[in-house]
Parts: sequence; C-alpha cells; structure tokens
Amino acid sequence: MDPEDQKPLVLEAAGNVPGDLITVAAITAATLLCVYVPVANESFLRVLFGVAMVLFIPGYALIAALFPAKEDLDGIERVALSFGLSIAVVPLIGLALNYTPWGIRLDPILTSLTIFTFAMTAAAWYRRLLLPAGERFSVPAREMLGAARLELFDPEASRLDRGLSVVLVVAIVAALATTAYVLAVPKEGEHFTEFYILGPGGKAANYPTDFPVGSTQSLLVGVGNHEYRGITYTVEALALNQTFDPATNTSTIHAVEQLDRFVLTVPHNETRELPLKFSVPSPEYNRIEFLLFTGTVPDSTVVGQDRINASYRDLHLWVRARPTSG
Repeated sequence: MDPEDQKPLVLEAAGNVPGDLITVAAITAATLLCVYVPVANESFLRVLFGVAMVLFIPGYALIAALFPAKEDLDGIERVALSFGLSIAVVPLIGLALNYTPWGIRLDPILTSLTIFTFAMTAAAWYRRLLLPAGERFSVPAREMLGAARLELFDPEASRLDRGLSVVLVVAIVAALATTAYVLAVPKEGEHFTEFYILGPGGKAANYPTDFPVGSTQSLLVGVGNHEYRGITYTVEALALNQTFDPATNTSTIHAVEQLDRFVLTVPHNETRELPLKFSVPSPEYNRIEFLLFTGTVPDSTVVGQDRINASYRDLHLWVRARPTSG
C-alpha cells in the first residue's frame, strides 16, 4: 500500500473516536472510581454504575465488536442483545474465576470485567475503522434528540397535545428519580455478620486437624459485614483442652491458651479474609476455638465457656496435636 494512502486512515483513527465507545470506556472507568474512591463508594453512584456494568456495558462492547456496521443490527436489537449478552458474559467470567486462585471476589470480578470491556471496545473501534465512514455504526444522538424534541414540543400541535407532552416528560423524570432513589436507598434486610474459616488454599477443605506439636499451621479467617454500618471486630483464636462426659452429657474445659488476637474494621457489605498462623504448644489441647467480638471485649477474667458465650460469633476446629518424637 502506498504510504500516502495510509495517512488519512491514521489521522481518522486519531481524531474520529465513536461517541458510544467513549461512553462505554467512561462508564467503565467511572465504575472503578465509584468502587475504590472512599467518598464515591458510599454513594448511590456505586450502585448505579455497578448495575450498568453488570447488566449492559460488557454486552454492548461485545455487540459493538461483533457487528461494527450500522446495517448489521438496528438500535433496538443492539440494546436487547447488549442486555442479554451481559447477563450471559458476567456469569461465565465468574465461573472461570471460580477455578482460579483468585476466586469469585470483588477485585477479580471487577478487573476481569474491565479488561473484557476495554478489549471489546478496542476491537470495535478497530473494526469500524476498517469500514467506509458511511457504513460504520454510530449512535445518532443529535438526530434522536431533535426528533424527540419535535415530537414532544411540536409548535404546530394543539395546546392539549403540548400539555400531554409535558405530562409525559414529567412522568419519565419522576420514574427515573424514583428508580435512582430505590437504588440509592435500598430497603434494609436482616442485620448479620458472616464469620468463617477456610483452609490454606482458600477453600472450605484441607483444614489442619492432625499435626505435630509446635508446628506452624495456617488458616484464613473471614468476616463479612452485613450490619448496615461499619464495625470494628476483634478476633481471638484459643487452644482448648476439652472433654465430654457422656454420662452427664456435658463438656468441660480444663485448659485455655490464647493463640492469636487481632482487630479489623470492615465497612458495611464488605468482607475481609486474613491469614492466621498458629501452633499448638501441647498435645493436651484438642480444640481450636475462634471467637468474634463486636464492641466491648471481655477482660482476661472471663475465660472458658463464659468467654465463648460472650462472643458475637464462635467457630471451632477439633484437632490432634501429636507429640514430637524425641
């Protein structure tokens, strides 16, 4: 190809970016800001952009990459397929992440959706550049607004028709405002906190239950806050020597030793998973107790079963600490 013939394409590529693709990229970037910027992630904008990012944006970018010509699909078909493909693509990405070390969590999902959307947006832009200018798909925003303005506020229409047009516009604005309010101020559900432990691989399996005394073992402790307010939690890990008497159907705690204790603050609707390493100092300990406290933590005089009862949540793991061969 003659180098002179390449210059128009290069200039066009640099100065003629489709508005719909710019909007898709801007919404994707705004979603990232609304998730990670401290002020924005507590506003209704996080929900608004998050819903768009899950239900529409990835599908629209994919449709734009697959069908770059305006004759491929009309506007209604593009919108409908954008919703449908988004609903299909997002779960598939989540399913793929489930088989990776990152798992189905906010950061991996958002990162994957962002990479997918930007990749499809770049592919759509490139494929449109390969077409003649008159055949490329573009959103005729000005024409649409002009047609809507003429339809709603036609100067030749009767006073009744203009009044009905004003009522229609007010109704649409009210519906949008109501939807935004419902998204921004959702009805509060049940208040609760998730408290769980996972094995070293981040799965609910392979818990350390049989190991030598003094060896270092590891777990993941997870706390999920659904209390509709930020909470500072205290987590304690205790080693217990506990026996059970079948004659009286009662358990007795003979010895307790604290293995670890830490404090973490979790905002509402977020989850923290922290690694916990511990070692059991004596073979007499046969149970690891995990306690979760909110607010005031009992002092050291509250021990044994009383301390467990005073906790907000508690978990336990039966273990066998084998004596080391001497």
